[in-house]
Amino acid sequence: MTCIVCGTPQAAGLTGWHASCHECGYESAALQGAINEKTEGSKVDEDARELGLKALRQENFRDIVDLARRLARPGAGSLLDVGCAHGWFLETARERFEVLGIEPDAVVGGRTAARGLPVRQGYFPDALQPGEAFDVIVFNDVIEHIPDIRTALDACHARLKEGGLLILNLPNSAGFFYRLSKAFATMGWRSPFERLWQKDLPSPHVHYFRPANLERLVGRHGFERVHSGELPSLRAKGLLERIRCAGNISGPSLYLQYAAALCAIPVLGLFPSDIIVSVFRKT
Repeated sequence: MTCIVCGTPQAAGLTGWHASCHECGYESAALQGAINEKTEGSKVDEDARELGLKALRQENFRDIVDLARRLARPGAGSLLDVGCAHGWFLETARERFEVLGIEPDAVVGGRTAARGLPVRQGYFPDALQPGEAFDVIVFNDVIEHIPDIRTALDACHARLKEGGLLILNLPNSAGFFYRLSKAFATMGWRSPFERLWQKDLPSPHVHYFRPANLERLVGRHGFERVHSGELPSLRAKGLLERIRCAGNISGPSLYLQYAAALCAIPVLGLFPSDIIVSVFRKT
């Protein structure tokens, strides 16, 4: 495979489905998604996922909305949330913007729409109307799931108004837990590494970026970076449910990962976070 960032041939990674670029640090996975496909048994416990993620996400989302308000052009009022899931970001952002969400998962999107939030079921940009454009487009933990990311970035450029903002909130390949999971994988314990790639879930990760190679890729599609920062990746509240929600982790492994993560929280500030947020302006 060729690196989508710099064009260098990628080298084999830590598993048969993992590859990495030694030139720019981009990593990819040959994992297939299965959104809306019926499978035997639920792969994701959505109730546990909501309990485990909501507190962390809501606080991070407030920071992202503040960024959007501060960096957007005067008079900017429309915001699109791609992959809005449970609608937590829509609830936060609608205090400052006129919001619209797109969600490909029919069940999750249906639950969000039933709460009165403006959600369209489908994929970006197909779910949009011809000529529909926005001042801000946000991908919260979504862009890393999209196989054809370059086409998605072109669609963002086309659907943003002049001077509009593209906000990407995503995992960081330079983050503490991701690097730790890779160290464990080299020693034969692959469960944490597979968990961070969301292997065997309906929508696995297929990309892992760090700020530099992300800026390099997005910049080639008509954007300039105006902000790059980090967000907290872990809080004690909801941590066990967050790890448990995948439903495919055994008891001993579950509690071992939980204990390791809990013990790491006090020292995480000394290391790069596993969540980055980058803001780009349409040029």
